[in-house]
Amino acid sequence: QVQLVESGGGLVQPGGSLRLSCVVSGGISSISAMGWYRQPPGKERELVASIDSAGTTTYADSVKGRFTISRDNAKNMVDLQMNSLKPGDTAVYLCYIGGFRSGGGYYTGQRWGQGTLVTVSS
Repeated sequence: QVQLVESGGGLVQPGGSLRLSCVVSGGISSISAMGWYRQPPGKERELVASIDSAGTTTYADSVKGRFTISRDNAKNMVDLQMNSLKPGDTAVYLCYIGGFRSGGGYYTGQRWGQGTLVTVSS
Protein backbone atom coordinates (compact mmCIF):
# COMPACT_ATOMS: atom_id res chain seq x y z
CA GLN A 1 0.00 0.00 0.00
CA VAL A 2 1.35 3.40 -0.99
CA GLN A 3 1.96 5.79 1.88
CA LEU A 4 3.09 9.40 1.87
CA VAL A 5 4.36 10.86 5.12
CA GLU A 6 5.10 14.56 5.48
CA SER A 7 7.26 16.22 8.10
CA GLY A 8 8.74 19.61 8.88
CA GLY A 9 5.71 21.78 9.55
CA GLY A 10 5.39 24.09 12.51
CA LEU A 11 5.17 27.66 13.71
CA VAL A 12 7.50 30.24 12.21
CA GLN A 13 7.70 34.02 12.31
CA PRO A 14 7.17 36.10 9.17
CA GLY A 15 10.37 36.18 7.15
CA GLY A 16 11.48 32.82 8.50
CA SER A 17 12.11 29.52 6.76
CA LEU A 18 10.90 25.95 6.95
CA ARG A 19 11.74 22.82 5.04
CA LEU A 20 9.04 20.23 4.40
CA SER A 21 9.86 16.65 3.50
CA CYS A 22 7.72 13.84 2.15
CA VAL A 23 8.72 10.19 2.00
CA VAL A 24 6.81 7.80 -0.23
CA SER A 25 6.77 4.09 0.60
CA GLY A 26 4.99 0.98 -0.60
CA GLY A 27 7.10 -0.89 -3.10
CA ILE A 28 7.38 1.94 -5.61
CA SER A 29 10.15 1.78 -8.20
CA SER A 30 9.58 5.12 -9.92
CA ILE A 31 7.31 8.15 -9.64
CA SER A 32 6.25 10.53 -12.39
CA ALA A 33 5.12 13.78 -10.78
CA MET A 34 5.64 14.79 -7.16
CA GLY A 35 4.67 17.97 -5.43
CA TRP A 36 2.90 19.96 -2.80
CA TYR A 37 -0.54 21.46 -2.45
CA ARG A 38 -1.73 23.61 0.41
CA GLN A 39 -5.09 24.36 1.94
CA PRO A 40 -5.36 27.60 3.89
CA PRO A 41 -8.02 27.82 6.63
CA GLY A 42 -11.45 28.15 5.06
CA LYS A 43 -10.12 28.10 1.51
CA GLU A 44 -9.76 25.60 -1.29
CA ARG A 45 -6.72 23.49 -1.95
CA GLU A 46 -4.16 25.05 -4.30
CA LEU A 47 -1.06 23.78 -6.06
CA VAL A 48 2.15 25.17 -4.56
CA ALA A 49 4.86 23.40 -6.55
CA SER A 50 5.47 20.29 -8.61
CA ILE A 51 8.43 18.47 -10.09
CA ASP A 52 8.46 15.75 -12.72
CA SER A 53 10.82 12.81 -13.08
CA ALA A 54 13.17 14.87 -15.28
CA GLY A 55 13.42 17.60 -12.65
CA THR A 56 11.21 20.15 -14.40
CA THR A 57 9.52 22.35 -11.82
CA THR A 58 6.44 24.53 -11.68
CA TYR A 59 5.43 26.99 -8.98
CA ALA A 60 2.40 28.99 -8.01
CA ASP A 61 2.95 32.67 -8.75
CA SER A 62 2.53 33.47 -5.06
CA VAL A 63 5.59 31.42 -4.07
CA LYS A 64 7.97 31.97 -7.00
CA GLY A 65 11.36 33.14 -5.82
CA ARG A 66 10.65 32.08 -2.23
CA PHE A 67 9.98 28.33 -2.39
CA THR A 68 12.15 25.62 -3.96
CA ILE A 69 11.02 22.08 -4.66
CA SER A 70 13.45 19.19 -5.03
CA ARG A 71 13.26 15.42 -5.17
CA ASP A 72 15.46 12.42 -4.51
CA ASN A 73 14.39 9.63 -6.87
CA ALA A 74 16.52 7.00 -5.13
CA LYS A 75 14.76 7.66 -1.83
CA ASN A 76 11.31 8.51 -3.24
CA MET A 77 11.39 11.82 -1.41
CA VAL A 78 10.27 15.32 -2.27
CA ASP A 79 11.21 18.42 -0.28
CA LEU A 80 9.91 21.96 -0.22
CA GLN A 81 12.25 24.67 1.01
CA MET A 82 10.19 27.68 2.04
CA ASN A 83 11.93 31.01 2.62
CA SER A 84 10.66 34.52 3.35
CA LEU A 85 7.46 33.07 4.74
CA LYS A 86 4.40 35.30 5.02
CA PRO A 87 1.24 34.99 7.11
CA GLY A 88 -0.57 34.21 3.86
CA ASP A 89 1.47 31.00 3.57
CA THR A 90 -0.31 29.60 6.62
CA ALA A 91 -1.96 26.35 5.55
CA VAL A 92 -1.96 22.60 5.76
CA TYR A 93 0.62 21.43 3.22
CA LEU A 94 -0.06 18.13 1.49
CA CYS A 95 2.39 16.03 -0.46
CA TYR A 96 1.17 14.20 -3.56
CA ILE A 97 2.41 11.91 -6.26
CA GLY A 98 0.93 11.58 -9.73
CA GLY A 99 1.59 8.31 -11.53
CA PHE A 100 3.97 5.68 -10.29
CA ARG A 101 5.38 2.27 -11.14
CA SER A 102 5.11 -0.61 -8.70
CA GLY A 103 5.31 -4.37 -9.03
CA GLY A 104 5.57 -4.24 -12.81
CA GLY A 105 2.48 -2.10 -13.25
CA TYR A 106 1.92 1.61 -13.77
CA TYR A 107 -0.69 3.37 -11.71
CA THR A 108 -2.25 6.68 -12.63
CA GLY A 109 -4.12 9.10 -10.44
CA GLN A 110 -2.90 11.05 -7.45
CA ARG A 111 -2.02 9.79 -3.99
CA TRP A 112 -1.93 12.11 -1.01
CA GLY A 113 -0.31 12.42 2.38
CA GLN A 114 -2.16 13.46 5.52
CA GLY A 115 -0.68 16.94 5.52
CA THR A 116 1.48 19.02 7.82
CA LEU A 117 0.46 22.36 9.29
CA VAL A 118 2.54 25.45 8.63
CA THR A 119 1.67 28.53 10.66
CA VAL A 120 3.35 31.85 9.94
CA SER A 121 2.70 34.28 12.74
CA SER A 122 4.48 36.67 15.05
